[in-house]
Amino acid sequence: MSGYFVIPWRRRPQGSIIGRVDVSAGAVPPSVQDGADVARSLAVDPATGLTSADAAARLQRDGRNELRAKAPEPLWRKILRQFQDPLIYLLLVAVAISTAAWVAEGADGVPVDALVISAIVILNGILGFAQERRAEAAVSALQSMTDATSTVLRDGELGSVPSAELVRGDILVLNEGDAVGADARLLSAAALRLSEASLTGESEPVTKNAAALTAEVPLGDRTNMVYRGTSVVQGVGRAVVTATGMATEVGSIAEMLDETREDPSPLQKEIAGVSEMLGIAVIVIAVVVMAVTSLVNEISSVRDLVTVLLLGVSLAVAAVPEGLPAILSVVLAIGVQQLARRHAVVKKLHSVETLGSASVIASDKTGTLTKNEMTIQRIRTSSGEVELTGVGYRPEGDALAGGRPLTDPALTREVRMVLTAGALANDAQLSCRDGDWQIQGDPTEAAFLVAARKLSGTVDRTQQFARRAEIPFTSERKMMSALVAHEEGIAVVSKGAPDVLLQRCVAVQIGDRVQPLDTDRRAAAMADVEELSGQAFRTLGVAYRWVDRPATDFDATDFDATDFDPADERDLVYLGVVGIIDPPRPEVAVAVAEARRAGVRVIMITGDHPVTAARIAEDLGIVGPGATAVTGTELDALSPDRLEAVVATTSVYARVAPRNKLQIVDALQARGEVVAMTGDGVNDAPALKAADIGVAMGITGTQVTKEAAKMILADDNFATIVTAVRQGRAIFDDIKKFLRYLLSSNMGEVFTVFFGVLFAGFIGLAAGSGEAIVVPLLATQILWINLITDSGPALAMGVDPEIDDVMSRPPRRATDRLIDAEMWRGIISVGMVMGIATLLTMDIFLPGGLVDGSDSLEVARTAGFTTLVLAQFFNAFNSRSETTSAFSHLFSNGWLWASVGLGVVLQIAVVHISFLQTAFGTTTLDAAHWAVAVAMASTVLWFDELRKLFLRRRGTGS
Repeated sequence: MSGYFVIPWRRRPQGSIIGRVDVSAGAVPPSVQDGADVARSLAVDPATGLTSADAAARLQRDGRNELRAKAPEPLWRKILRQFQDPLIYLLLVAVAISTAAWVAEGADGVPVDALVISAIVILNGILGFAQERRAEAAVSALQSMTDATSTVLRDGELGSVPSAELVRGDILVLNEGDAVGADARLLSAAALRLSEASLTGESEPVTKNAAALTAEVPLGDRTNMVYRGTSVVQGVGRAVVTATGMATEVGSIAEMLDETREDPSPLQKEIAGVSEMLGIAVIVIAVVVMAVTSLVNEISSVRDLVTVLLLGVSLAVAAVPEGLPAILSVVLAIGVQQLARRHAVVKKLHSVETLGSASVIASDKTGTLTKNEMTIQRIRTSSGEVELTGVGYRPEGDALAGGRPLTDPALTREVRMVLTAGALANDAQLSCRDGDWQIQGDPTEAAFLVAARKLSGTVDRTQQFARRAEIPFTSERKMMSALVAHEEGIAVVSKGAPDVLLQRCVAVQIGDRVQPLDTDRRAAAMADVEELSGQAFRTLGVAYRWVDRPATDFDATDFDATDFDPADERDLVYLGVVGIIDPPRPEVAVAVAEARRAGVRVIMITGDHPVTAARIAEDLGIVGPGATAVTGTELDALSPDRLEAVVATTSVYARVAPRNKLQIVDALQARGEVVAMTGDGVNDAPALKAADIGVAMGITGTQVTKEAAKMILADDNFATIVTAVRQGRAIFDDIKKFLRYLLSSNMGEVFTVFFGVLFAGFIGLAAGSGEAIVVPLLATQILWINLITDSGPALAMGVDPEIDDVMSRPPRRATDRLIDAEMWRGIISVGMVMGIATLLTMDIFLPGGLVDGSDSLEVARTAGFTTLVLAQFFNAFNSRSETTSAFSHLFSNGWLWASVGLGVVLQIAVVHISFLQTAFGTTTLDAAHWAVAVAMASTVLWFDELRKLFLRRRGTGS
């Protein structure tokens, strides 16, 4: 034996009943048949389940266990949808107008304007389609992470499979917290209760059993059936799957339901509002520009009218970032994938917005703030106290007495006996796989196995015993005992609640002697227990006695409680008490400090003892020294007003019931807090659903909580929540970055055209141009700017690394606007500078105006066109932060540099390649022209640097 007792598992022979599988809908409902008969009709042995090959064949034949989804959208329709946009309709109108004018004028040559606008429409459609496909791929990848799973018996082994792969005949194993994956007939049930509210509307859990019904009854009365979409709230059971997919009761309901429309998130609504406002504003501006252009210039031909119309249409299209929804979806999808790589699986893209706004994190203790690895840290015996170092299930650590290595022989003997007895009265197992130590069984019992390995010689001593019988722990007895055989005889070893155990003890171990447990020694033992309890340790006492019974009385392969004589658990010898604690995760204290720095309040809600909860909360920095926990009983006694006052100041709650968690969440939300709430049990689901961000545990969480939550922690670690909050804030910052960039750049185009038309004579545009209609930029040039400057840099900013310290500011309030007044001021001022720089560039090269130049309108317009393009690329670096210099973290975003570099190459091409010159009305520029264009474009950068410097100084009060 390895020294740890393993109850032999008698595995039945694998295989399935050979015979024809009855997959037809029988005339007799399964609820009125015996469970064994139902299993037989489905050709499955309940003891072993289906074979993997049989399950795969049934899945292939019957299809996946999924409700019928809406037919996938055809590729052609997805492509066509890219052109179903009012702004695209405007461009198509522009194509029609341009083509009609070309025909009216004799169809001489090719309709350049119409062809160029058509090409831009097609390119925009391709970019939109590519962005949509990328977002769909990201969402699909995330969906696979949150797919429901079910526990089934296949090939004689228990395993977890995706619920979508359940087939008729599968043996479904149900445990508390499981979501039922298919309709099934119960074969066995122990204290099994299910919530069927989602199916029947019955609010109370329904008690289930495996007995056959005498007649067919309504759905809510079928106590031997379980149905897809319901959940186990208590007990365990096994059932054979009788229906999957659309054949389930939920499937029959789905047949009658219309498609549900999901309400847009606040972020989506705000983006839509901004787009609508811009659309109205720009259409007004476009109409004004067309009117002013018509008044300033003499309209004498169809060509002149077409020029004015194309200008207005192009300005409207360029000023509204029509690709914004697609870019937003891509950025959110990429951000959520980044969160998933950090072990935080967000189920819905737009939940990222709420995550970044969280102002309170309400966390469970066990497994989230702590390691969920019970560890023995203190051992008290008659001769003193020993501290065991090391935490968790890795058996590494030392035994210290008074801070020094343990050397006292008497104390060493007592401690070894405590750990030996605790390891023998034990059903847990400890094993090492690939360097990773794992346990099976109760964590408290496993703590004895780990501790025994830390004290030299203890495991060797344990291996000298063989267990012969046991009386298991129960909540009524509060102790466990085992009969163990040794060459010296039979001994009973017991562990349990110290007060209960001491009542059965008559002696105490002191060194190698057994002394009577008199009143003073009994009081000293209880004082040790109380002192450890006061330090938030869970205490377990350990005792033993030799019994006068021969080892031959027991069957070593089949031991049970019937081999115990009740007298065996009396007249015990008390060995000592151990102090056990679930140690805090070392990274959580850092994460709590980071959350507090970010203005996020952390509170602990646990069912543990108030003293333990307060101790762990203090160790983690959630509360200060001396803080106490509020219990669920105390919460129940509070009025709503008083409850709201209590949650405003209390950060530790202990001994709480599920309803108390919901109370706390509701009270916090009533105060305007955005609450992230963690949970793992089925009873946590209501609170998780009520919270702004419900966070389920990926490892220990039940399927019900995972379905109720909006985020799943793949590592069950609190620090991951804080990391997710940081990432959520960074994603929200990235959204603001590309909005700042798109809107300010588009404002630059609007101001360039508007003021260019309004002040055409002032800057020399009208003098000697030879054109009937003089405009600063051609329609095709505006569309070109929109094409090369919008998508690439905006997407690159959507994955921009963190520039500002997002955790140095308080959470975003629900009333805060996505684009606030300060941001609007920046957008308009930068757009104004962009327009001025563009028009001044043209003025420099044009005869007359403020600066007397000597170039043609074609050269000046090309230089202004180039200046506006380059200014937008400079603005891309400006837009990475509202206050931080563009030169900070300048080279941290390679994607941004790549998109800007590509845009510059394309602009050079459109200026210097002849067929592009014809299409976009450009001409070749020399080095001097390029130098002026670059210098004038850079004024956008220098202006914004000065603006940011002012904002920084204003922010620091200097």
